Amino acid sequence: MRIEVGLDRLHFALAEADCLDDLEKHRGKCEPTFLFYAGGELVAVVRGANAPLLQKTILDQLEAEKEVLAGGRERRVIKGEAISGEDECFSHEKGDGEDEDIVSSEKTCTLAIIKPDAVVHGKTDEIIVKIQEAGFDILKNEERTMTEAEMRLFYQHRAREEAFEMLVYHMCSGPSHLLILTKTEGTEDVVTAWRALMGPCDPDVARREQPESLRAQYGTEMPFNAVHGSQDREDANRELGLLFPSFKFSDKGPEAPEGAEAEGAAGPTEALRIPENMD
Repeated sequence: MRIEVGLDRLHFALAEADCLDDLEKHRGKCEPTFLFYAGGELVAVVRGANAPLLQKTILDQLEAEKEVLAGGRERRVIKGEAISGEDECFSHEKGDGEDEDIVSSEKTCTLAIIKPDAVVHGKTDEIIVKIQEAGFDILKNEERTMTEAEMRLFYQHRAREEAFEMLVYHMCSGPSHLLILTKTEGTEDVVTAWRALMGPCDPDVARREQPESLRAQYGTEMPFNAVHGSQDREDANRELGLLFPSFKFSDKGPEAPEGAEAEGAAGPTEALRIPENMD
């Protein structure tokens, strides 16, 4: 591919994570991680030896960088996967006395979850590529296996539904990818834009009505619909506060209501309204 596109446009370097301290976060994994840099900034990540996805990512990023250098667009940078010790990749839990994590954004953020069914079938990277191609910026990308307590609180508005136990079990059955998304291009609200990209909750309905949506392409049946998104902005604040309690957003982002911490031991997230029809 380098010969085809031009030797000066594409460069490849191999690094052994076990030999470099800056790559410590990539140790102990049996699959390669491909980090794509343009202008010294991380612009894409592919995990695993997925040849078709690698080829597509290379060509897409070369085309994107061509537009950037021509002044036709801004470079889309991934801020949660840098390899140095000074990056912006934060752990879920912080020790006592440590500063809270801050993500600066002039626009609102929303939560996106790539569910265990999509992760176990190796679709994570494809979905992330589609998210980036749709104009979203990924401020945070964390792989995490949810606890039962987290999911019972997360879906407590559905506790009386027949499928509640199955939903909780599914969300705890394996790793998910938790993403914090924002959108720097266009005027569409990030919550609305993400829900449009996901498509209808039921994959069968999505395939009939929005065949290009993520749930149509990667979902199978309920509750295995591949991705989750917040219902509205208020719901996004609640979900981000629950799953990323150490994060605060410097401008427009999730904040606990004043005095909410005194509501009880469960923390500020339970004091917020939960939409009845959230999927």
